[in-house]
Amino acid sequence: MRVEIWSDIACPWCYVGKARFEKALASFPHREQVEVVHRSFELDPGRAKDDVQPVIAMLTGKYGMSEAQAEAGEDNLGSQAAAEGLPYRTRGRDHGSTFDMHRLLHLAREQGRQAELLDRLYRANFAEERSVFNDDERLVGLAGDAGLDTGAVRKVLADPQAYADEVRADEREAARLGARGVPFFVLDRTVGVSGAQPAEVFARALSQAWGERAPLTTADDGAQACGPDGCAVPQP
Repeated sequence: MRVEIWSDIACPWCYVGKARFEKALASFPHREQVEVVHRSFELDPGRAKDDVQPVIAMLTGKYGMSEAQAEAGEDNLGSQAAAEGLPYRTRGRDHGSTFDMHRLLHLAREQGRQAELLDRLYRANFAEERSVFNDDERLVGLAGDAGLDTGAVRKVLADPQAYADEVRADEREAARLGARGVPFFVLDRTVGVSGAQPAEVFARALSQAWGERAPLTTADDGAQACGPDGCAVPQP
């Protein structure tokens, strides 16, 4: 069975949702027969590479909230991440274009290191001090840590067209499948799960997809997600 996960490295609910899905997968009886493929979805596809700003400033601009409200939302997200065993820096993070990261994830899939690179990118963006945006050397280092050939990584970063078609194809496919935001999980093209659902929802979806071959149905009960207009920010 194949599970496809559309996500963006800038999306905190993708970071949390991945952990919740993996918790469900770990207890799934047929987990050794499940292939997980990560697909590209940019929350801000038109953003210039050098357009980087602090997360708090992005939140106040996009949602029209006060700085105090934005900080409270980040604190709440940090608590939810911690509940999944994930480190999360609630202050001092940046926001920017993720296009190059998605291109590298396609390279990583070819080299059999996609999951490793995605984990490194998430951890770097949400838990580490140095920004992952508009810093090619940072991405080269993270990719090398994930086991990629750094020479190949540098070639991709030097060529804006490398894997660009693959990124756009993933995004078109997400739209065709009806994804309104991320994370968006598609299990064997029979069951869809939208948002950072609890682990038990993913467990039910895995069982359903394993036993069914039917048109795609999507579970979406308002779980937190990120969309083209940004991420829903939980309030305390």
